[in-house]
Amino acid sequence: MKRVAQFEKVSFEQFYNSWRDDFGGTEDEVRSIYNSIPIPRRATSGSAGYDIFAPVDFTIAPGQSLKIPTGIRCRIEDGWVLKIYPRSGLGFKFRLQLNNTVGIIDSDYYYSDNEGHIFIKVMNDTNENKTVELKAASGFAQGIFIEYGITFDDDVTDIRNGGFGSTTK
Repeated sequence: MKRVAQFEKVSFEQFYNSWRDDFGGTEDEVRSIYNSIPIPRRATSGSAGYDIFAPVDFTIAPGQSLKIPTGIRCRIEDGWVLKIYPRSGLGFKFRLQLNNTVGIIDSDYYYSDNEGHIFIKVMNDTNENKTVELKAASGFAQGIFIEYGITFDDDVTDIRNGGFGSTTK
């Protein structure tokens, strides 16, 4: 097995600003959330996916979406990408989906001004009127590292700074 990446937390300041944008809270409340965020990990030695955990309890009503600042980032070797998917059990039971279908975390995202802070936007796309309840520290998404190639004539030298849509600006 190749070892190609390392998860870590973003700084408290980065998490605090991201969290307050969507959820509010005092500095002490946000610090408590930040301190309890687990680093993604595999559940078993045969697991391909690294479980990504909910920072707090969330309830997502049918048809509702929620952007979750995870508090984590990932240093990834060149030639690899981290692909984010919902946990398969949540997708199967509740039709929990990522709004962008599959999240793509490129290796250069780590160096962005936002410290490569990974956000995951999920949607409860139930057909059965089921409400999704995520408990703090429960896995709601999973990340899988995939090796990729480039074309022979690729000569890109541009450098990223940002997340969603930053590579097409």
